Amino acid sequence: MNCEIISVGTELLLGDIVNTNAQYLSKRLSDLGIDVYNQTVVGDNLNRLVESLSIASNRADIIITTGGLGPTDDDLTKLGIAKALGVEMILDESSLKKIKGYFNKLNKTMPIINERQAYIPLGSQAVENNNGTAPGIIGEYGKNIYIALPGPPKEMKLMFEESIVPYLRQKSKSNIKSRTIKVIGIGESMIQEKLGDMMINQKNPTVALYAKEGEVHIRITAKEEDIEKADYKIKEVENVILGMFSEDIYGFDGDTLESVVNGLLQKKNKTIAFAESCTGGMISSRYTDIPNASISFLNGVVCYSNEAKINILGVNRETIEKHGAVSMETAEEMAVGIKRISKSDIGISITGIAGPSGGTESKPVGLCYIGLAMDNEVKVYSYIFNGNRAKIRWLASTKALDILRRAILALKE
Repeated sequence: MNCEIISVGTELLLGDIVNTNAQYLSKRLSDLGIDVYNQTVVGDNLNRLVESLSIASNRADIIITTGGLGPTDDDLTKLGIAKALGVEMILDESSLKKIKGYFNKLNKTMPIINERQAYIPLGSQAVENNNGTAPGIIGEYGKNIYIALPGPPKEMKLMFEESIVPYLRQKSKSNIKSRTIKVIGIGESMIQEKLGDMMINQKNPTVALYAKEGEVHIRITAKEEDIEKADYKIKEVENVILGMFSEDIYGFDGDTLESVVNGLLQKKNKTIAFAESCTGGMISSRYTDIPNASISFLNGVVCYSNEAKINILGVNRETIEKHGAVSMETAEEMAVGIKRISKSDIGISITGIAGPSGGTESKPVGLCYIGLAMDNEVKVYSYIFNGNRAKIRWLASTKALDILRRAILALKE
């Protein structure tokens, strides 16, 4: 079975709100073994809504709408469905009673305008809204299933999980399972080249690449009636990919680079401290987003100015005067300094030119030095990142975390 999602609301077209409903529904429908081939956004216009519904009915088995179920004149979704199907709107007495009950609980009289929410297309059934006034609908018409959900995400999600998921489980004969493998340090094109025939001849499971900032995700997806068979097929492909990329794979599914690093540090019983210049605390911020990060993370210092590097970390003034704040030598002393003042097992430093100005021919925008002080040894890595200021800072913080990850993996038990 395949589905089309139609999101209704002029505010979506204007960019006033982000369409998180479609993202949520696509993910959950995939979990249920239902393919989503198309998503449509249409404004609060009855004729265009009817047109979109008619187009969807010819290419999808299931049409799910979100939004447009309120009581005002621009809430046209159910009427649009009725017109697209050529059926009349009828009053659902049970829905009207529940809407009135909602207002009674608030010690308010239901406005007359809310009565229109109780009307549904003939042949459909109302779906109770346990988090608002607007009921949804489910209707089976010929080869098509129409489902109308409210627009507010809290209402939509609750209705979908409580009422629509059980209904769709009965309709779907397939299970779609996915596994995401997260790779860092190798570009998308190189990964695709290594995967070769696996990408070209794929059928079931499929393998897809998703380029992210500083990393690439490989998603393996299998579709089977038997969920254990889907898991088996995914595992076969996963094992092949693991053999190809080894330590360039940092995690799976919901893992983040920082959460993996935290787990490795705790497993090795090691502590970390960061000294940041051009990233301005971004590494520390990412790291402290992790629950229980305090077990491994001792300290983070933003040493943006030369004086801060000298006075807080103990970088020699002569080092900065001779080599500059953005230099291998300064990064080395920053890493040693943060390790010393924090009494941590590992010190990471980063200094660079995030731009857009400040670059020179010998030290261009994007140049970053990352220092690693560990076990009485200091290593400094040099990189030139491309992009705007925000991207350079993100890529630098990602690279620093990956350097740390690989260093921990290399530690002897």
